Amino acid sequence: MRLSSFVAVLVVGGIAASPVCAQSAQSVDGILDRAVGAWAKVHTVRGAFEQTVTNPLTGSSATARGDFSQERPNRLAIRFSRPDSGAIVADGKYLWVYLPSTAPGQVIKRAATDRGSVPIDVTGQFLDAPKSKYDITAAGTRTVSGHPAHGLALVAKQGASSPVLRATVWVDDDDSFIREFESTEQSGITRHVRLTTLEVNEPVAREAFVFSVPKGARVIDQTK
Repeated sequence: MRLSSFVAVLVVGGIAASPVCAQSAQSVDGILDRAVGAWAKVHTVRGAFEQTVTNPLTGSSATARGDFSQERPNRLAIRFSRPDSGAIVADGKYLWVYLPSTAPGQVIKRAATDRGSVPIDVTGQFLDAPKSKYDITAAGTRTVSGHPAHGLALVAKQGASSPVLRATVWVDDDDSFIREFESTEQSGITRHVRLTTLEVNEPVAREAFVFSVPKGARVIDQTK
C-alpha cells in the first residue's frame, strides 16, 4: 500500500467576494471537512482497485488490478492480481515492496515509517491535515463506480512535506469517501486509482498483513 488556492474566492485590495463565489468556497470547505470527518471514523477498510501508472520520462503506461486491506494507522496490504502477483505490505514494523513486473526477483524492505514513496494510507494521504499541505479548489462533479461524486483539485503548498505535487480526488456525495484519485508525484509519475469496491470497518484478518518473501527472491534491506 501517494496539490490552486483552497478558497474559491479571494478578497483582493479590500474588494469583498461575491455571494455566489463565497458559496462556492464554502462548498469546497464542506466537501473536504466531510471527507476528513468520514475518514477519521475508519479503523479498517478493504476493497478492489484499478490503477494506471504513467511515466512521462519513458513514455510508458501500465495498468494493474488487485485488492487491498488496511488497518489504520500502519498496516496495509496491496496485492496485485494483474499483470502479476506483486504486493506492497506494511505489517506494522516493516514495509515490503515486491513488484516482479518492474524488479523481478527483488524485494525491498523498508521501515514502516518510510512513507516517502509508498504511502501506507491509500486515500488517507490526502486527508491528513490537508489544508496545511495543499491549496484546494473545486474540480466539478462526475459519477464514479455508480456513485455521484464531487472533485477536489489539490496542489502542494511550497515547502509542504508531501510526495504528491498535485492531485484530483473524487469524494462520494453519500458517504464522503474518496472513490477515485489521480496524483502526480515529485518524480513526475502520474498514478490514477479507482476503487471498484469499498468495505469500511469490516473485520480484516491479521494474516492479511503478513508478507512471505518469494522463494529465490533477494531482499534489499533499506532499514539499516
